[in-house]
Amino acid sequence: MTGVFGPGTPPVVRRHQDRYDADVAVIGSGAGGATLAWALAGTGARVLVVERGGFLPREAENWSPQAVLAEGRYENAGPWWTGDGTRFTPTSLYYVGGTTKVYGAALPRMRASDFRAAAHPEGTSPAWPYDYARLEPYYAEAERLYRVHGRAGADPTAPPRSGPYPFPPVPHEPRIGELEARLRAQGLHPYPLELGVDLARGGACLRCGTCDGFPCKVAAKSDAETRALRPALREPTVRLLTGTYVTRLRTDPAGTAVTAVEAEREGRPVTIRAGTVVVSCGAVNSAALLLRSHSAAHPDGLANGSGLVGRNLMLHHNTVLTAIDPRRRNPVVFQKTLGVNDFYHAGDRTARPLGNLQLMGRLPAAAAAAARPWVPRRLLEALVARGVEWWVMSEDLPDPGNRVVLGPGGRITLHWRPAGAGAHGLLVKAAARMMRRAGYPLVFTERMGVQATGHQCGTTVFGTDEARSVLDPLCRSHQVRNLFVVDAGFFPSSAAVNPTLTIAAQALRTARSGAVLP
Repeated sequence: MTGVFGPGTPPVVRRHQDRYDADVAVIGSGAGGATLAWALAGTGARVLVVERGGFLPREAENWSPQAVLAEGRYENAGPWWTGDGTRFTPTSLYYVGGTTKVYGAALPRMRASDFRAAAHPEGTSPAWPYDYARLEPYYAEAERLYRVHGRAGADPTAPPRSGPYPFPPVPHEPRIGELEARLRAQGLHPYPLELGVDLARGGACLRCGTCDGFPCKVAAKSDAETRALRPALREPTVRLLTGTYVTRLRTDPAGTAVTAVEAEREGRPVTIRAGTVVVSCGAVNSAALLLRSHSAAHPDGLANGSGLVGRNLMLHHNTVLTAIDPRRRNPVVFQKTLGVNDFYHAGDRTARPLGNLQLMGRLPAAAAAAARPWVPRRLLEALVARGVEWWVMSEDLPDPGNRVVLGPGGRITLHWRPAGAGAHGLLVKAAARMMRRAGYPLVFTERMGVQATGHQCGTTVFGTDEARSVLDPLCRSHQVRNLFVVDAGFFPSSAAVNPTLTIAAQALRTARSGAVLP
């Protein structure tokens, strides 16, 4: 039943069948699904990973700013819509490995305080159903799996650790080292960004300028395919079904167990039967799948007795801040090595929690030109060559009105109004002030909108109260005993850091519990 599906790919299911059977069916191969499959690989359970897309090809265009950013070569999610009917292209991807194929490889842990309830002027960031200590061992395991580079103790806001990072921090290039010193002179505490790249002895990473937002041609980025799924597929009990779009989940008449996964594989209907079904499609698509799976037993969508499936969508507040020193060019190639969390918690510098600052990969002129076609190209190139780019990120607070719904024809529609924008505005101002003091007098900002879906979370929240959550603390549905949802949909709050490592840690926790084994 297995074979090679294209050059350079691991064994996958090739034969067309009307029905596929497994002990555990994992729908989606991103950070949640791939990590969970990896953790189950040695248990003897028959695991079938079902992926809507195929393999993202390794080709010269992987490193082409024009192809990736300006032309959108790898965008394949199709259109989504806003609540007012505006069509947009999300930053989600349907490939083996999911959106981690183009993520920036930043893999921080959430702060210990992020697991506790916190009141904000615009709303409340709710508590998680367990504290940070419960997840810490799985964070450590996830860091080993995804080869995270960092330095313990460098960030004063970082949570307690049971051990050092698996690898030392990615070194700064000279200009970033100089910027770090200038930030320290302001009394700030810049730290080496936690990155998942293959920079160990003999590693494949070339420290190229096309990492953040690009596929990795040499498989040096710690994406879900490279680090988790490919190793899992070495076990004969783990299989991968590509090109397969799951349309709905069917249950027994009482609605207490999933009995069949209905899908389309390359235009043909197929059925998947498994003792346990794990949905890991990403927070938006997982919610959409549950809503599509309504029935007499679940009239408002599968596992939606609480009415919260699709609600509390969070995307983070994101701004790209470009600071320019017109007197000199920025020669840095691999720029994304520095972060600042001095504004993360309320304290001497801020009366309220504001969020995280992290350097981005260099902004290519092709991307700037696509965003601002009215600006002369030579001027843009001159500005970009002298710029340093930051990703400014603040917490998006949960709001039941921010939700995923199915529009006409089942199209995905996002109702989203930023919750907590006031804190983000203050963080952008603080970052601009910080960079001007560091010698960059020109500062430009661009606020990201609903299309920036890379950090989507919150649509299938977990908790202990069935009336106020969709899943239990192990990500099992309260209502459907053999259904799990393991992606960022389970997040009660978004915090203000990248979610990927937390997704992977929870996937390990769920798998190690044994709850998913039928």
